[in-house]
Amino acid sequence: FVLAFFVFNISLQQAIMQAIAVLVISCPCAMGLATPTAVMVGIGRAAKKGILIKGGSTLEQFANAKNIVFDKTGTLTTGKFIIKKTKLYAQIEEQELKNILFSLEQNSSHPIAKSIANFLKKDALLIDFLDFKEVKGYGVEAKDKDGNIYQLGSYRFADKLTENQSHSIYLIKNNELMAGVDIEDELKENVAETITLLNQQGLNTILLSGDRKEKCEELAAKIGIKTVYSQQLPEQKLAKIEELQKNNLTVMVGDGINDAPALAKASVGISLSNATQVAVQTAKIVLLNDKDLSQVYEAFLISKHTLKTIKQNLFWAFFYNIVAIPIAAFGFLNPMVAALTMAFSDVIVIGNSIRLKSKKLN
Repeated sequence: FVLAFFVFNISLQQAIMQAIAVLVISCPCAMGLATPTAVMVGIGRAAKKGILIKGGSTLEQFANAKNIVFDKTGTLTTGKFIIKKTKLYAQIEEQELKNILFSLEQNSSHPIAKSIANFLKKDALLIDFLDFKEVKGYGVEAKDKDGNIYQLGSYRFADKLTENQSHSIYLIKNNELMAGVDIEDELKENVAETITLLNQQGLNTILLSGDRKEKCEELAAKIGIKTVYSQQLPEQKLAKIEELQKNNLTVMVGDGINDAPALAKASVGISLSNATQVAVQTAKIVLLNDKDLSQVYEAFLISKHTLKTIKQNLFWAFFYNIVAIPIAAFGFLNPMVAALTMAFSDVIVIGNSIRLKSKKLN
């Protein structure tokens, strides 16, 4: 108005009309709608697929991530274990071993423990144990009524008692190796396909597990995971996530109590609906279908296309303003036309966001 009226000697009426046109066309409605409309549609589409996303920023972080880290047991595998075979190292009967396994494992929150307890519930008797405690990354520890100390868990408990690290679980009584237990598990649905698709998207797929090196490398080779970190304690998992985070945004997919610190530290933590409560509460994304890992890839695609839609919306919002403001300033745009143009930019932004609801993701 000042330039038009005082500098270029344009009439008062025309100068006011030009000023009004500039004010109308520069209204930032479209910019204000660009991000929230896309985020709302993206989160809604994910929810329909059984993917619960906490917060719009999670979508942006997942879309920009370069590393995706997977736990093994209960995440890539079903977590439903059966006892394949046992080996007795001391004076202990098979039935006594079953009773001890059942009684100790039923008190643990670890997926392996739950599976073994469920597997043995029809064949084993309950023994009363005292001072039960879980040792993160190792297993469980307890005393019986006679004061005997039992330890049941990974090879770490038996590290100084035997060189044989081939068993999945070891039972130790009063610092004496009693038995080794071999268990087997199966992969969840679409694991190999999901890892392949994530690799094709340029993500660095990583296996981060407390299991033995041989098992982890065998699984990674089978499903196509690029990098393996095995025999990791919870604090080592946390340190590894911190290390990966220094260079690139990192996503962590896990389900156990051991994974909670790593899930919290990662840019985006992804948990399964049947995971421990601490893992679910810590994660930013929760997958309701815990039997099919393809939801991880779906969540990535939705995040990627939501971010793409936000960028498109911002482009159109700025494009209208950049083109139309100079036209309005020079008096070539009637305020009524400017109002219509501004409203049309809102329609474009909202329409583009709604398109995300049904567009094909790839």
